[in-house]
Amino acid sequence: MRLIERVGRRVGPTPAGSDLMAELPHVAAALSNAINAATFHSAGVAGRVRLGTGGTSCLYLLPPALRDLRARFPLLNIIVSTGNTEGYVRRVEDNTLDAAVVTLPVNSRALSVTPILRDDFVAICQRGSIDWPAEVTVATLQSLPLVKFVSEASARGIVDDWLRRGGHASPPVMEFDSVEAIKAMVAAGLGVAILPKMAVTGQGHHPELDLRPLHPPLHRTLALVARNDKPVSKGLRQVIDAVVAAGQAFEVAAVAATSVRPAP
Repeated sequence: MRLIERVGRRVGPTPAGSDLMAELPHVAAALSNAINAATFHSAGVAGRVRLGTGGTSCLYLLPPALRDLRARFPLLNIIVSTGNTEGYVRRVEDNTLDAAVVTLPVNSRALSVTPILRDDFVAICQRGSIDWPAEVTVATLQSLPLVKFVSEASARGIVDDWLRRGGHASPPVMEFDSVEAIKAMVAAGLGVAILPKMAVTGQGHHPELDLRPLHPPLHRTLALVARNDKPVSKGLRQVIDAVVAAGQAFEVAAVAATSVRPAP
């Protein structure tokens, strides 16, 4: 396509050249905007990070970290969804999530795994309803109605394994996918439950619940997973660091609370 024509000593655009020149300012503006957008990401923390987590972690672990990230990086868009470990491992593997907080073990060569928190399990009942010993065993729970997580939850599998090792095979009286629903049912006197300690201490404390440690002890380890080959943007790096720090802070606080003893 001829864009320039010479008529005598005069050079000018052809009709096609004139149409092209009319579009050049728009093209230049679009290129400038694209360069500015990319440059901003290299200079500051912005963009989108997709984070998956379990319901308990979402309620009791992540809010302070997410609040701090929002305050420091208002242009960083963190999209949080809740689900189970098995599903989130697959979603991180296929890159529909950037990272996820999951329960170990995780067996995937495609993922990097960073443990962030050990969380003990405890038994809970309606306050004052049961004269429990200092530590609750499977035998203690044998004749009591159990309220449990739904079978898809990773915490359900951990608790069921512990019960089976002690010879407990009774089905639950109720199942929920919400830790707050389980706490509400137990507080109403409709059964007892075994929950992560995170859910019933600190921000999760419920005034109508008594809790006891388990014997033998039971715990889970939460970890942050991401693809080994995923480029880590500044935004994703900030989210990863904040979640790891939140887990470490929670564990330190839990140890400190356990070590405190009332004065004689």
